[in-house]
Amino acid sequence: MPPPVQDLKTFRVFVATWNVGGKSPHNALNLDDILHADQSDIYVLGFQEIVPLNAGNVLVIEDNEPAAKWLALINQSLNKSCDLASRGSRPSASLAGSLFFSKHSLKKVSKTFRAESGRRLKTCNCTPELERKQSKDPCFRYQHSHISEDNFPLEEDDDVSNGFDIGEMAISSSTDQMNYSLIASKQMVGIFVTVWVRKELVQHVGHLRISCISRGIMGCLRNKGCISVSMSLYQTSFCFVCSHLASGEKEGDELRRNTDVIEILKNTQFPKRCRSHHSRAPDKILEHDRVIWLGDLNYRIALSYAETRKHLQENAWDALLDKDQLKIEREAGRVFKGWREGKIYFAPTYKYFYNSDTYAGETNSKKKRRTPAWCDRILWHGAGIRQLSYVRRESQFSDHRPVCATFLVDVDAVTGGVKKGLSDSNMKVGIEELLPPTSKYF
Repeated sequence: MPPPVQDLKTFRVFVATWNVGGKSPHNALNLDDILHADQSDIYVLGFQEIVPLNAGNVLVIEDNEPAAKWLALINQSLNKSCDLASRGSRPSASLAGSLFFSKHSLKKVSKTFRAESGRRLKTCNCTPELERKQSKDPCFRYQHSHISEDNFPLEEDDDVSNGFDIGEMAISSSTDQMNYSLIASKQMVGIFVTVWVRKELVQHVGHLRISCISRGIMGCLRNKGCISVSMSLYQTSFCFVCSHLASGEKEGDELRRNTDVIEILKNTQFPKRCRSHHSRAPDKILEHDRVIWLGDLNYRIALSYAETRKHLQENAWDALLDKDQLKIEREAGRVFKGWREGKIYFAPTYKYFYNSDTYAGETNSKKKRRTPAWCDRILWHGAGIRQLSYVRRESQFSDHRPVCATFLVDVDAVTGGVKKGLSDSNMKVGIEELLPPTSKYF
């Protein structure tokens, strides 16, 4: 058998995280300033608090209408405003308003933006030779792109460990004019993640799975936690983790956030899709070749409000970063060991008054006062990832500012022969290697 021919491809990945403060987007909100300047191959957009974190949404049934609106806005920016942007124009308010038809479910809106009719999303991205040898195995069957949302089959292994299904991954038809296709979207109360891929790459995406972990009250409610998306592009595996970690700026709250990260890494288990003995789809987050973690991580600055404000007025970023809890905890080896984060050159992203550039700490009410912090972060793990930019955007829609990063990622495209593993190395990382000594801290 001839050896596999490896072709190393490089793709551009755009990642953004935004805590939108429980506000549903209005008709005139425009995402072009966040998205249009970056012509990437993959867009990963994660939101927190897309709905208020009240008892009704957490304990009863979550409202998915805001998620449907966010999808429409993202689609408008990625697919409908390209020509307008090139002419220096913006979509009119009436055009934006036309996107928000009443009370459509998230699944129905998602269908509009998914892969174009006639395309199929591969369940498995094995090499052609292995695909021919195992053609009778269920691993190599395809999921039709036009499955009806009401009839989309859910198998027993679609359920993740904490009981959430992945029915929102169904692929359905879209228009031929789209530059980008929606390949995954999932909501867990206030957390919402959506992944878009340039339409010509859809045929090379496979092993698409989603896992949700709840880390809210008592470590089990859905007001906090994460949604993780696992997928392969050609023969390289990716994992995107969108999280909202424990809040609070009291001393010791950072240890609760550390625990959230450790439990997410330990408990996230992706459902098995490949039934072949040759299955290469990773089960755990750190088994993937390329991992990007985004979200409101909620780490604060370990200074008083007065000290923080003084450094802010002096633009003394290094002095503030030296007291950043995430930096401190990472350097101590208590969390995100082996992960990387780009250098921060922007002001703290939390907490602002709504529709204002003024930090909410500048108030006479100590109850409402919050010390500014870099709550919103993007980190990565694995080789073959190079960060090009790490910035914040200036939308005043929320009390947080959106944070964006652009990466170049290397992808293995193997043709012919059989590649022995989907990953660069087939070594699995034991979870005990991820856990720092806890007796001193918990």
